[in-house]
Amino acid sequence: MSTTPNQSSTPLLAIKQLSTDFHQGDHTVSVVKDVSFDLHAGQTVALVGESGSGKSVTAHSILGLLPYPLASHPSGEIFFNGENLLNYSEKQLRQIRGNHIGMIFQEPLTALNPLQKVGDQIAEIISLHQGLRGDKLYKKVIELINEVQIPDPELKYTAYPHQLSGGQRQRIMIAMAIANEPELLIADEPTTAIDVTVQAEIIELLLSLQQRMGMAILLITHDFSIVKKMAHQALVMQEGKIVEQATTEQLFKNAKHPYTQCLLAAEPDECPIPIEHEYRQPLLNSKQLTVKFPLAKKWFFSKTPYFTAVDSADIKLYRGQTLGIVGESGSGKSTLAMALLRLQKSSGEIHYNEQRLDQLSQKELRPLRQDLQVVFQDPFGSLSPRLSIAAIISEGLEVHQQLSATIIEEKVITALKEVNVDPELRHRYPHECSGGQRQRIAIARAIILEPKVLILDEPTSALDRSVQIQVLAVLKDLQKKRQMSYIFISHDLKVVRSISHQVAVMKAGRIVESGSSQQIFDNPKESYTKTLLSASLTHSLIDQV
Repeated sequence: MSTTPNQSSTPLLAIKQLSTDFHQGDHTVSVVKDVSFDLHAGQTVALVGESGSGKSVTAHSILGLLPYPLASHPSGEIFFNGENLLNYSEKQLRQIRGNHIGMIFQEPLTALNPLQKVGDQIAEIISLHQGLRGDKLYKKVIELINEVQIPDPELKYTAYPHQLSGGQRQRIMIAMAIANEPELLIADEPTTAIDVTVQAEIIELLLSLQQRMGMAILLITHDFSIVKKMAHQALVMQEGKIVEQATTEQLFKNAKHPYTQCLLAAEPDECPIPIEHEYRQPLLNSKQLTVKFPLAKKWFFSKTPYFTAVDSADIKLYRGQTLGIVGESGSGKSTLAMALLRLQKSSGEIHYNEQRLDQLSQKELRPLRQDLQVVFQDPFGSLSPRLSIAAIISEGLEVHQQLSATIIEEKVITALKEVNVDPELRHRYPHECSGGQRQRIAIARAIILEPKVLILDEPTSALDRSVQIQVLAVLKDLQKKRQMSYIFISHDLKVVRSISHQVAVMKAGRIVESGSSQQIFDNPKESYTKTLLSASLTHSLIDQV
């Protein structure tokens, strides 16, 4: 854990009895209730708690980023450098945002402009507050991209958000947040979509920036290993209230509140559901599956250079089985999944139920779509903001099945219950739900069609550990009842081990090792696999920072 900084008598940030309500018609929901804490220069305070506990709403209140007037503060004050930000106009807040207070958002694909190159998005923030132009501005952006450990910064400058991996998008968000060296950095799940080897680099980066700049950090995370390493003080939130507040050392040595004790004790088991039948013919498999992206426009008589994102991948998935796919950010895991679903152009063979998917037209594929479903990495980006939760979940049913409105509503309620979401949420919209709730809604949307194959791209990355365990239990129960097959993509090897029967390890687009879960975790052959296991299962890299 970081050494506690010398604290001045006046805190940089002081939140006093803050309450936040959301209004929908005549209905009012209290999300944050009388929250108070101080944050001093150079100090890190962590807000921890389950999804929906009010952590992100508290952080967004500081910069006035809530959907006002649907949101309101019936009580409270937020003092930054002695000034109450709740009294600031929108124009005054714009001078604070990105300059004095930076923010790393939880869902980078949603926060980044999909129509603008990522380098230009970083440059815009620097230009707005520092006035840099031309070569100086370009060099500053390249330095920042380098600083957040993204390779080939000149190439990535010209990339659009959808062309980057989830981890790379998260690091672009970090570069934007630290661009103007703010006094306070609000980090909302800054390592959620990043594999543990890169987590160590990001933590080291944030700690070094904090030490050099005297920057304060308000850290929101569900990962207690990161809290232990970075935070001086931890605040545990439950249902909008702070139920325990202590130094990080005291919290880990002697947690007093039962809720805190439950969070600290939560760990996934290592027991995928038992397979009670012999494998014969694979349900889904690929042969020499390859995905290439052009790196530049083709000129006359010139050969187009390509980047190979997936290189000759062979996978086999059997009925009722889970295939875990692991590897560092940018290794090609998600691209492989999209190619298997024919959502990404590829070469090679894709077989489903002994049928060649790669030879079918999109029209011929349409009836098979309900058998092959996906839960995307970024639930907020994949859920339409214009549709209610009920409409989002039922959309597939209305496309593929002819059912009455009453039966559809019953199926929506059942699907929400199966993923442990209150069915009353079906009348709300995605922005009114927490990150964890949105992830479970995305799972409900997929399973309502009772698919044979479900591809889960980082389905638990946005969830705290206790909710991860609940979601894993839901997925195992569904697999046992329905004999569904999963392709489970994750950088969290503890989660992968809990649900996977087979594991494939990817590096730079290639499957470098594959085998049974027991063999990969207990007796890995490749040095790369051993490095991943050491980092993810023991957090040794984080502990060494």
